[in-house]
Amino acid sequence: MAAYGRILRMDPFHLYALQLAGLAAGQLGLLDQAVAFFRRALRIDPNSGPTHLNLGSVYADFGRDTDAEKSLKAGLALTPGDPEAWLRIGLYNLSRGRTAEAMGCCTEALKLKPGFPAAFKVIGDIRKGEGEAIQAAAFYRVALKSAPENTEARLGLVQTLLSCNRVAESISECDRILAAHPRDIQARSHRLFLLNYLEDLPVRELFAEHQKYGNLFPAAPRRSFPNPRDPAKRIRVAFLSRDLRAHAVAFFLEPIVALLDPAQFEVVLYHDNMKVDAVSERFRSRAALWRNFSGRPDAVVEGAIRADAPDVLFDLAGHTGQNRLHLFARRLAPVQISYLGYPNTTGLPAIDYRFTDEVADPRGDADRAHVERLVRFSSCAWAYMPPAAVDGAFDLAAAGGAETVSFGSFNNLSKVNDATLRLWAGVLAAVPRSRLILKSPWIDGESMTRRLVQAGMDPGRVTLLKPLVDPVAHLNCYRNIDVALDPFPYGGTTTTCEALWMGRPVVTLSGDRHSGRVGASLLRAIGKSEWIARSGEDYVRIARDLAADRSRLGSESQGLRQALRRSPLLDHAGQARRFGEAIRACWADWCETGGAGGCAESPHEFALS
Repeated sequence: MAAYGRILRMDPFHLYALQLAGLAAGQLGLLDQAVAFFRRALRIDPNSGPTHLNLGSVYADFGRDTDAEKSLKAGLALTPGDPEAWLRIGLYNLSRGRTAEAMGCCTEALKLKPGFPAAFKVIGDIRKGEGEAIQAAAFYRVALKSAPENTEARLGLVQTLLSCNRVAESISECDRILAAHPRDIQARSHRLFLLNYLEDLPVRELFAEHQKYGNLFPAAPRRSFPNPRDPAKRIRVAFLSRDLRAHAVAFFLEPIVALLDPAQFEVVLYHDNMKVDAVSERFRSRAALWRNFSGRPDAVVEGAIRADAPDVLFDLAGHTGQNRLHLFARRLAPVQISYLGYPNTTGLPAIDYRFTDEVADPRGDADRAHVERLVRFSSCAWAYMPPAAVDGAFDLAAAGGAETVSFGSFNNLSKVNDATLRLWAGVLAAVPRSRLILKSPWIDGESMTRRLVQAGMDPGRVTLLKPLVDPVAHLNCYRNIDVALDPFPYGGTTTTCEALWMGRPVVTLSGDRHSGRVGASLLRAIGKSEWIARSGEDYVRIARDLAADRSRLGSESQGLRQALRRSPLLDHAGQARRFGEAIRACWADWCETGGAGGCAESPHEFALS
């Protein structure tokens, strides 16, 4: 901005400098200045298509859709033969969820410029958003063939390879980006998420990788926040997430947000996704302030959050896709906390706390593997909200009613590594005439058959089910299994709660990290510690014993829903109260120390009531 300002003082009519100054102002979150630069440029050349397009893109970044569409259409009308113009319109349509229109724009761009890599990349984005991971990967590869330096296309490929359960290939693609761009924070973040799936990566090495991410950022500047240092004040608590919608994160967040004491907490919700549904509307109705940051530049998001001045800001994404952790590194609020969305440390010293429990993150080892201060706010760190449509929608059939025992797992197959398959092969071998039912997005039957054989499993004893969008139909699939099997080292959370809610026992192998101990936390919460294995042999024994006693299996099935209702998982009011008490303690610590008290040294002691 300073450089463009010097040019414009020498030549106020420099068209290119005006356009660049407008783009820079937009990146800095300065809408009025950006618009002023572009309008000055249009007074010089009202027929400049690129200027209209740039103005439209800035309006779009700030959510001014009417103005954005007017300017974008004007730019396209002036440059109908420019493939870049068509692509710009396509990107806008995609950001607004209009995939058919976006695809049409990409088609026009390719007519004008066959082999246009950027157009193929956007088509990959469209297919990925539609859940067509295999097609998306193919388009990303076409884009990369002629533009191997396109990191956005390669990151898209990283995400789709994970969706296709090809974790090792996905990590390799991240490594290719980082070999050329070691400080690429998106690639580094994606890679950290992928590393959680590896079965043989020691905890200390995983922690070191997260620290590398944190070291990419300078120490967060000491800021003078306007927030009054009053430990007894009504706390403005904000949550930033892409998943304030029909999503697993929402199943566990909504009970807490809905029941936080409004006399003590003012709830602010930041949704970072263009997808808005009935769940989003419920969240919106419970928030004092709701903002949707989908498609907004980082500068706009940062400016809005600073203006809102939350006392406490939660990140619910961690290193999952399209996160905003790099903004948290700049210290957006006095107190910053990680919760729910990611099963590990963020690696960012600017995140002060991580909310968890004693089982998922035992004292000592877990504290040493986090840069955040661990807050074990409850005996179980989750509050589960079962889908309302399922509660009482049909009678639960007791498990154990057939001669053949059916084991099953409805986890994403990215969690089902070769070691897990070998363990499950041992379960089938220990229980004659048993079967295994797998249900997951993107099951490649041919590839899965090869993996089953390599694991020592007869593919004829395995049934592969397709995913179902309807929640009742999905949960009804649990009636096809008798005992649910948890993968490792990255176990299930939502799938475990679903299985238990549907009356199916779950066998889990307790590991040495959070992702491998969530199942243990959930089972202990409902009083079923006997289903927690300490070794592979123990896992097989528990599964075999459950299958062997048919009457006990049926009895267990009938009692599980009530066990959930008696547990902290469905004690929504109690969990919200405990959660609020933990927030209050973190806030009081900042009021006393100003954040200088050494957040990572030792965990807070919270009374678990």
